[in-house]
Amino acid sequence: LQIWDTAGQERFRSVTRSYYRGAAGALLVYDITSRETYNSLAAWLTDARTLASPNIVVILCGNKKDLDPEREVTFLEASRFAQENELMFLETSALTGENVEEAFLKCARTILNKI
Repeated sequence: LQIWDTAGQERFRSVTRSYYRGAAGALLVYDITSRETYNSLAAWLTDARTLASPNIVVILCGNKKDLDPEREVTFLEASRFAQENELMFLETSALTGENVEEAFLKCARTILNKI
């Protein structure tokens, strides 16, 4: 298992595109307190689906669940995006660790089940 953090910033996009080659899975992570990060998801998803293996497993993760009062992206909105794009979805907190391991395990298990 290799894990690459692409930073998610537009200025690194041309560099990070090479990370997708041959990838079997991807976690698309946005910040629930930042509408801007959510609005970038479609472009990152297109890159993943275009540049990785054809059956790439993609998990959508809304991070910073611990900052719910500062939320700019609702759970329902992100759930709909995930459903429309056939993605698995969960909210995580890197601070508390909530659902972080679950996101990686869900991705790995789904990849293994496709083999």
